[in-house]
Amino acid sequence: MQHQSAQAARRRNTLFTPFLSAEETWFWYIRCQEARDNGARFVAGMGAVLRPCEPDDIYRVVKHLWQGGVLKLHHLQILFEYGRREAAPDPRCEEEKWAFGYWEEALDRMVSPLKTKGIIDEIDGQ
Repeated sequence: MQHQSAQAARRRNTLFTPFLSAEETWFWYIRCQEARDNGARFVAGMGAVLRPCEPDDIYRVVKHLWQGGVLKLHHLQILFEYGRREAAPDPRCEEEKWAFGYWEEALDRMVSPLKTKGIIDEIDGQ
């Protein structure tokens, strides 16, 4: 518990750059996970841009939404597939139209908890 309060105090006293959207947050999370899978270690506050969260915070948001039934398996599959591609599904492409709908739906469902945690900018986040 003390770790959380110390972490919260550190965040309050540092200027962080929140993400502008759930999509930007998701792509960042996927890049972090891929780096971690390749052996990278993360140290809070050491990136070029200071973010108001750590990759595990995004994981916990998605896990909570999954466990609550807000995100379904097809949402997660689309998020990970296109997240690894670092490109959203293209609604103009016939083969990706169905994926685009699930992509948008999943990101929309992530917005509220990400805003609540201060990960997405309260004013500009969508």
